[in-house]
Amino acid sequence: MMSLFKDAVSVSHWWLQTYLTQGMVAVDATAGNGYDTVFLAGRVGPTGRVYAFDIQEEALRETRARITEQGLADRVELIHAGHERLLEYVNEPINAMVFNLGYRPRGDKRVITRPETTIEALKGGMTLLVSGGLILLTVYTGHPGGEEEWTSLRQFLVRLPKEKWQVVKLKFLNRPEKAPFNIGIQKYG
Repeated sequence: MMSLFKDAVSVSHWWLQTYLTQGMVAVDATAGNGYDTVFLAGRVGPTGRVYAFDIQEEALRETRARITEQGLADRVELIHAGHERLLEYVNEPINAMVFNLGYRPRGDKRVITRPETTIEALKGGMTLLVSGGLILLTVYTGHPGGEEEWTSLRQFLVRLPKEKWQVVKLKFLNRPEKAPFNIGIQKYG
């Protein structure tokens, strides 16, 4: 039996699997070790495009190795920049955007996503997002800076007009309080 709720990243991928199809454009706002980038590139197919951002060169090397190994490099643009610079690098409508907040697993735990850059990236993504498009965030609060980032994000998200944005939070109730959780944002109208 396939577990739909194995972990927060799996939930994010499940949501994307129901929506993202060949020919679409996606953004991985936090390339990290490349797993989300590979997933997105597989979903958009050879006619789609994925833009993957990271500020760490090592993250982009890991991501490049993964997409090359899977034969997906031709549909992915790796961008060595913070996700807050999205609008400098992407100038086409996007169908989906993914954030995996916190720090890069097996990376320097002092390099973390920050509320101000994450919110700026969200604003950019919301500007480019097509009607019906999705932005998915996996939020981690169990590390230094994580709770502060979530507090700022929450303040931003609850103010989005319900006439244009649907915003949901999916949290595991039978896991530790600081366990990762999902935020899904869909544009409509």
